[in-house]
Amino acid sequence: MTVPVFEEYEPAIDCTCAGCALQRRAAARAVPVRYGGHPAAHGARRALVLATAAGVVLSCGAAGAAAAAGQSAGAPRAGQDPEPVPDTPQGEKGPLKGSGASGPPSDSAVLRKTTRAEIINRAKKWVDAKVPYSMEKYWSDGYRQDCSGYVSMAWNLGTNEWTGSLASYGTRIARADLQPGDMLLFHNPADPSKGSHVTIFGGWTDYTRTHYIAYEQARPRTRKQSTPMAYWSNSDRYVAYRYKGVSGGSPGSGSDTAFPGAGQFGPGANNAHVTRLGEMLIARGGKRFYAVGPGPVWGEADRRATQAFQQAQGWKGKEADGLPGPDTWRLLTTGAGRDIPAAVTGGSPNTSVAFPGRGYFQPGQSNSHVDRLGRQLVKKGYGKHYVSGPDPRWTEADRRNVEAFQRAQGWRGGAADGYPGPETWRRLFA
Repeated sequence: MTVPVFEEYEPAIDCTCAGCALQRRAAARAVPVRYGGHPAAHGARRALVLATAAGVVLSCGAAGAAAAAGQSAGAPRAGQDPEPVPDTPQGEKGPLKGSGASGPPSDSAVLRKTTRAEIINRAKKWVDAKVPYSMEKYWSDGYRQDCSGYVSMAWNLGTNEWTGSLASYGTRIARADLQPGDMLLFHNPADPSKGSHVTIFGGWTDYTRTHYIAYEQARPRTRKQSTPMAYWSNSDRYVAYRYKGVSGGSPGSGSDTAFPGAGQFGPGANNAHVTRLGEMLIARGGKRFYAVGPGPVWGEADRRATQAFQQAQGWKGKEADGLPGPDTWRLLTTGAGRDIPAAVTGGSPNTSVAFPGRGYFQPGQSNSHVDRLGRQLVKKGYGKHYVSGPDPRWTEADRRNVEAFQRAQGWRGGAADGYPGPETWRRLFA
């Protein structure tokens, strides 16, 4: 049998081989022992074990871990590409930095109160800003730009925590009880730089509860996406927690999410629930409906903003009448559902023109629909390719103007071919 060989070495700073590069990264990402890091990670030198017996042990451990990962709920489904394991090394626990800086954290600090809607809205701010991932940098609000700094920000903790300390701010719950604003946490105490990660739960994607919307800080930037329960890797090791300072519970429980009743809204209503409704609608994209306020007196602005939010969920008819019901209130208070899109400018169900069909917009066609399309393109600021203005004849100028509008929506390839379809038409006439 081959005698095990033990070779100690220190990775050269200028060596580009994979082994030295891996050792340098591991040393740089190691967490101090006082914060739960592994003592072996802080030696000045590393031991590389090359042994047949050791190799057998390590390979068995790796095989067991791989089997566990394959059996976990977060394993990719057949036919799907697996999601890369997030590379999420973390900084230490500490105060805020930069313009959002505060004093040093206090063990006796009182938890800041917040609601589920506020947690999700804070999480969305980083998604919209596309905050780059970094364990050394801090965003303008003072929070560190890694996964635990992101959750610290969303929970409004006032300090930068890490995966080894976030659990102390929450109460452990069952995954079946998860609600928007809760977190899913995996902390690896043996080596925190290996696999430790945390996400904000944004709601189930469907009734099967196999996937949820995850708000997370991972390379290269903050993202919001459908994610297997509980995560792509180490799924069985993620633990669900609820922030101790959250003031919203389950609908109908007498908490902030409980619907106050239909009688609190509509013409003649004057109460604090109307004010809160307006504040939540503004946070979800309805600011343009309010010239002033919101306030306690029910007005047309409240109705239009509510209707726009309801229509954003795909509701129609009485479900989108502009008067909040239990479902509308639940989505607003929990931060769930779709925001009011910027393209919707009125909130009235009669603001769009029915799409006449693709056949009217082809070479050689001449009809009133082409003329209407051209005039709307000019109105929206996409008429630069017209030499003498739009007319009933379909021309290359029409196609190029439609293409410009489609590209402005972020579409590419066949989705931006210059020929209007139902979605192009709906957005153009919204």
